[in-house]
Amino acid sequence: MTPASGGRAEAPRHAEPVLSIRGVSKHYGPTQALTDVSLNSWRGEVLGLIGDNGAGKSTLVNIIAGVVTPDSGSIVVDGVAERLTSPAGALERGIETVFQNLSLIPTLNITENIFLHREIYGPGRFWSALRRMDRSAMQSKVDDGYRRLGLDLPPPTTKVAALSGGQRQAVAVSRAVIWERKVVVLDEPTAALGVKQTALVLAFIDRLRDHGVGVIFISHNLEHVQQMCDRVVVLRLGRKVFDSRLADTTGRELVERMTGAIAASESL
Repeated sequence: MTPASGGRAEAPRHAEPVLSIRGVSKHYGPTQALTDVSLNSWRGEVLGLIGDNGAGKSTLVNIIAGVVTPDSGSIVVDGVAERLTSPAGALERGIETVFQNLSLIPTLNITENIFLHREIYGPGRFWSALRRMDRSAMQSKVDDGYRRLGLDLPPPTTKVAALSGGQRQAVAVSRAVIWERKVVVLDEPTAALGVKQTALVLAFIDRLRDHGVGVIFISHNLEHVQQMCDRVVVLRLGRKVFDSRLADTTGRELVERMTGAIAASESL
């Protein structure tokens, strides 16, 4: 078998996955969106999650993000079983999900978006009691995050409305590192971006890997999956049908898994 073009060597493994999805199922009325899906995400590894429309990717992402509660199964973060019943709960446990709509507010600047709902007040008790934002402290933390990540972005005081699509993606993802997230879920982060903007986002994913963050990369672009991922999971009709190191498969095989040209019974 010829390895997929651009496939990477297997990422070093820690003692246990940072995130483990175990036997998760979800139905909406008569529609079974997910059936007994399990997967692991490891620190410093980019896991590609792919599948055709209706494969169950969005439902799984929403479960990881705490937006949707599964009917059965469990979610384990750093070896501890968790019940994620809200996005806030997922964030508290170190899981950051960057959806396609990004959830950025264009009229606020970069710093204000990164600290949205997590503002620093002060300095001192008096100004904290009055809930006056400590903009200097927030901007200092963003500047530090820029340096650690090697980000080449406009100043943190720049309004998001003035940023390109790729820069907005980078801002949305940078929150994960600045807030020291364990896992970052990226939902189609390069969709509708130009070549230069896409390159910026993909380079940023490499930096997340270098910082030991577990990354789950959802994309319809197989070229980007093959370029960036260490491992790939394929969903089809709500079931996991394939889970492999990317170096051990090919682009053609991935397409066949997604379309059902290779039966699920041959996949695992």
